[in-house]
Amino acid sequence: MPTICQFSGVRIAMFLRGKEHNPPHVHAYYQDFAATFEIATGELLSGALPVKAKALVKNFILQYQLELEEMWETGQYEKLPPVM
Repeated sequence: MPTICQFSGVRIAMFLRGKEHNPPHVHAYYQDFAATFEIATGELLSGALPVKAKALVKNFILQYQLELEEMWETGQYEKLPPVM
């Protein structure tokens, strides 16, 4: 699963579309926590993260929503700069 970005101890990754299911989402990892977030809304779909990490991931998704949607559609990912 390609890593799209790492920041503040959070790793954001995405499976290529042909191997994943809808709705379009990203996977977020922080310490021993793992969660999936919907790209369209930035909302938590499954799993759990601490409150601060969850807010960082949502902010990341909303900032890069168009880029993430394009990666999901094309199946080609790129590294994105971290958000703070």
